[in-house]
Amino acid sequence: MLTRRQILLSALGSFTGSALLKKANATTTKNEVHSHKIPSTQGQSTRPYTPVVTPNGKTLPYKMKSGVKEFHLIAEPVEREFAPGMKVKCWGYNGQTPGPTIEAVEGDRVRILVTNKLAEHTSIHWHGIFLPNGMDGVGGLTQPHIKPGETYVYEFTLRQHGTFMYHPHADEMLQLAVGMMGFFIVHPKNPERPRIDRDFAIMLHTWAIHPGTYRPDPAVMLDFNIFTFNSKVFPAVDHLVVKTNDRVRIRIANLSMDEHPIHIHGHAFRVTATDGGKIPEAGHWPETTVLMPVGATRDVEFVADAPGDWAFHCHKSHHTMNAMGHDIPNTLGANQKGLEEKIRKMIPGYMAMGENGMAEHADHADHMPGPKNTLPMMMGKGPFGNIEMGGMFTVVKVRDQLQSYDKDPGWYDHPKGTVAYRLKGHPSKKYPSSAG
Repeated sequence: MLTRRQILLSALGSFTGSALLKKANATTTKNEVHSHKIPSTQGQSTRPYTPVVTPNGKTLPYKMKSGVKEFHLIAEPVEREFAPGMKVKCWGYNGQTPGPTIEAVEGDRVRILVTNKLAEHTSIHWHGIFLPNGMDGVGGLTQPHIKPGETYVYEFTLRQHGTFMYHPHADEMLQLAVGMMGFFIVHPKNPERPRIDRDFAIMLHTWAIHPGTYRPDPAVMLDFNIFTFNSKVFPAVDHLVVKTNDRVRIRIANLSMDEHPIHIHGHAFRVTATDGGKIPEAGHWPETTVLMPVGATRDVEFVADAPGDWAFHCHKSHHTMNAMGHDIPNTLGANQKGLEEKIRKMIPGYMAMGENGMAEHADHADHMPGPKNTLPMMMGKGPFGNIEMGGMFTVVKVRDQLQSYDKDPGWYDHPKGTVAYRLKGHPSKKYPSSAG
């Protein structure tokens, strides 16, 4: 039997974040177009490598000083909009989380200045990179901690290539939990063959942000409620725009507290590298899902030979939801007839939900208010209705005709006869093999 407390929890859960969905949908276009304020690979054919695109992010600039590439990272509090209607008080680098992507080339001498504008000390570890022990960035072990207001200098020569990361090794549980991480990409000194046409980098993270609050809770170990690609949730995650037959690489990194099976629709990729280095071609294996361990990177590559709008997401289904309440009673199949009116006397406007499933949350979210700064569980509008996703979800858009990688092409125009359709009449009746 449901207790009064459980009923109230269920009622509050049904309201969560719905008012903000209207705001989120209002700030995107009909076709969910996303801006790409990131390096384009167009016109870059003279480079020995294809620059990395960090969706919803940027690449860190550098200055050449006496043959050394000099970068400057600033550890500082940042405010990150996970999606319209939800802003989070995080820590990061250079005004964002994840921090800007560092790109260099095997053999480069790099100098990285790290300034601490946090209220506590920090350090920075170059995850997976071979370097002198004193440059490894483990506070208290290989160097003193970087105190507030101090700047430390790291300098080393890059002796390998691949997908690596940077993150603190000081108060690590808290500083990682609130967003301090970034990519460090080292391109090979010899051009890759075959050449990569589109190269993306996606950082996975999990957050505990209680409804109505703005700051991640670093004390939560397992019960996370927000799951992000580059600190964005669907539908605010940039789409991955590619041309038909482009060779595509997606670099995936995971510094969250959970593993994530990342799945692509419409294609199969090959796992070609880890943060330990390239996998010999004989060791590549075809997959549609790559399991991302904690504290690791994986490179996957495929030829985008199937035009369309293809989902790319974590296959743990609760990782493609937002702001899930895990203490709410199970109402699936529960007859709430008569109970709804009684609850309304305690909670005006209460609407019984969940008896026949959860998809109705997306429909009701437009007109049911919820806690401030909290997203609805399901979001996103597609050409055929609610997409009913959130969290770790985006779309790989493959197009035969593409004017620019930097402009979202809108939804896919399906050729006649290639879309599933509703059967009219009884299934035993004859029906055409395809629909217009």
